[in-house]
Amino acid sequence: MPSADPPSADLPAAAEAGDSGRAGTDPAPPAAETVEPPSGTAARDDDRDLAAPDRNADSDADADAVEAAGAPVGAGVAVDATGEAVLGEPAAVAEDAYVEAARDVLRGMVASAREPIAGGRHKVFGRADLAVIPTTSTIASHLPRAVGMGLALERLRRVGGGRRAGSPMPAAEVTGAPWPPDAIVVCSFGDASVNHASATVAFNTAGWYDHTGLRIPVLFVCEDNGLGISVRSPKGWVAATLRARPGIRYFAADGADPVEAYRVAGEAAAWVRRHRRPAVLHLTTVRLMGHAGPDAETAYRSPAEIAADAERDPLLATARLLVEGGFATGEELLTRYDERGWQVRRVAEEVLDEPKLASAAEVVAALAPRRPVRICRTVADAAARAAGPNAGARAAAFGGKPPELTGPLTLAQSINAALADGMLDHPRMAVFGEDVAAKGGVYGVTKGLRDKFGAARVFDTLLDETSILGLGLGAGIAGMLPVPEIQYLAYLHNAEDQLRGEAATMQFFSGGAFRNPMVVRVAGLAYQEGFGGHFHNDNSVAVLRDVPGLVIAVPARPGDAAPMLRTCLAAAAVDGSVCAFLEPIALYHTRDLYADGDGEWLGEYAEPGAWAAGHVPIGRARVYGVGSAEDVTIITFGNGVRMSLRAAASLADEGIGTRVVDLRWLAPLPVADIIREASATGRVLVVDETRRSGGVGEGVIAALVDAGYVGAARRVAAVDSFVPLGPAARQVLVSEEAITQGARTLLAR
Repeated sequence: MPSADPPSADLPAAAEAGDSGRAGTDPAPPAAETVEPPSGTAARDDDRDLAAPDRNADSDADADAVEAAGAPVGAGVAVDATGEAVLGEPAAVAEDAYVEAARDVLRGMVASAREPIAGGRHKVFGRADLAVIPTTSTIASHLPRAVGMGLALERLRRVGGGRRAGSPMPAAEVTGAPWPPDAIVVCSFGDASVNHASATVAFNTAGWYDHTGLRIPVLFVCEDNGLGISVRSPKGWVAATLRARPGIRYFAADGADPVEAYRVAGEAAAWVRRHRRPAVLHLTTVRLMGHAGPDAETAYRSPAEIAADAERDPLLATARLLVEGGFATGEELLTRYDERGWQVRRVAEEVLDEPKLASAAEVVAALAPRRPVRICRTVADAAARAAGPNAGARAAAFGGKPPELTGPLTLAQSINAALADGMLDHPRMAVFGEDVAAKGGVYGVTKGLRDKFGAARVFDTLLDETSILGLGLGAGIAGMLPVPEIQYLAYLHNAEDQLRGEAATMQFFSGGAFRNPMVVRVAGLAYQEGFGGHFHNDNSVAVLRDVPGLVIAVPARPGDAAPMLRTCLAAAAVDGSVCAFLEPIALYHTRDLYADGDGEWLGEYAEPGAWAAGHVPIGRARVYGVGSAEDVTIITFGNGVRMSLRAAASLADEGIGTRVVDLRWLAPLPVADIIREASATGRVLVVDETRRSGGVGEGVIAALVDAGYVGAARRVAAVDSFVPLGPAARQVLVSEEAITQGARTLLAR
């Protein structure tokens, strides 16, 4: 991972809230489990301070520097009227602020379009002004993102500041509203969530980086009510699990005791803030009423258990403290309680009548903004910088020989050069993944990048796709431009929810207040020789194509790869887009098209002055004319482009003219280009190297039908099978012969 001198913070503390179950609202109460609260600052023996004195000395030095700058190291964590974590001392709250907080919560309950974070799209908690990031209902799926944000905060502190969560990050801009230098990430979850794979990944990643000496200031807060909907957490299991996590400091308190919970929470936050290392705060608490509306807890809990939880209600505990301290009488508190109840009832009646989202356009407005003019301008600005003020740095980075002067490049070489140009233009861009740094990637695509830009910006990660994407999510929210690599498409499926449920939903569920821009490079598709089998020749992209708002780019030729990557980087920076950049492995090092040695699959790398003219907008195809180009249109992508061009050459020898359309973008599909080129010949052959069921071809055919296309259409697609090893792969994959025969069949109709 990054240099041994990691990053740092520059945002207000970020807080994430989580559920204990899969749907509904409240977490669950503890059975009879009790946890001994800590005495002092640590609740378990920990000899790491003695075993690693240098690291902790550095940490203390950092803390001293923060104090010297006037930031409050060790300030406690307060909770405002909405229950959200707030840095420092709690501010004075106006009397009606409680009513407004209740109004916001109730708006979420009734899907009001005036709800301040999701705007009626989802029932979430969040506040952009307090950097409280909304989470989805998938338990623990936000924990990897919290780790990534902690890592990014430390990095940004070391390299000169970051930007407030969700704010735009124009290319080459390195200033902006800073996170406080002592910012930490607070991330909550339920006791049942500790068993989820995503939680295990997050704890393991945080501990792994801590073990290597890198600091991640994350405070995990476990709200332990002893139940995951109706399933009980075994007595002592949660405490034993959390205590056993290497590299994560353990704190515990009775969450039903307001004084103790506040004290220990302050200690935990102060420890994380000072040492810049991960910790977990384990709060035993209660669950009042069922997990969700239809959950009748009497079906699995005894009346005595329910009554015991009601007796431990933190609200009652607070009332007792106020009475015992002489701050109020019981009658006064009951009167105030009733007044608040009527206020909430009145507000509930008001928000019921508030407008709801009334059209599809309103619903998707915040999903994935597309501003192609701004993206084009961003690419042009990057070109101007590369040719102007950054020309010297660019020449130095490429050793005096920029890629446009090295002759035609392969696909892999073109992507490598575009990544380097992106790193030069985006100071907060980082490339990371399995084997991408020292090794330069399995296929050499990232070779030399670490030498050019250092281990802080190009680094190896754990061999875990969920943690890789989680790092990207957190880094994007913190203000970086992350470019994670997934080594093989088949491995993405292990962690796909980090894209579907987390990355792609962020703008949608926050009304655009938060964003996690990211360009995920994925090596994939079939036809790789000598390293075959399904897991290294996965041809399934259906799991990506149905994710709303996700951009999917598939560059087939070197001349397209660099401009398409520049477009994705610009879209991430300008619109907060989440892009999957799917790279055909079999074409990485391909040099020839028609005959050995012809070099016709190589491509020139454009000099910066030509980047604007060669810009490739999202959702625009590329068309090749072969022969008269009047007889048949072949629509394809990826490896299908090379096979189709070869097939078109054979057809040309028979007097058949072909248009070969390279889709280039699988989401959004270039529908206008598809319709235009299909109508030009009236005969369409869709060459789809993915599977017949759920493949890209289905979307292309549907687009033709929806547009009223009345010509002939036919599909050539891979068989619904996993890709087998060796020569057997040819039995299930698309071939040049199948393409040629498909075109002939169309013409014979």
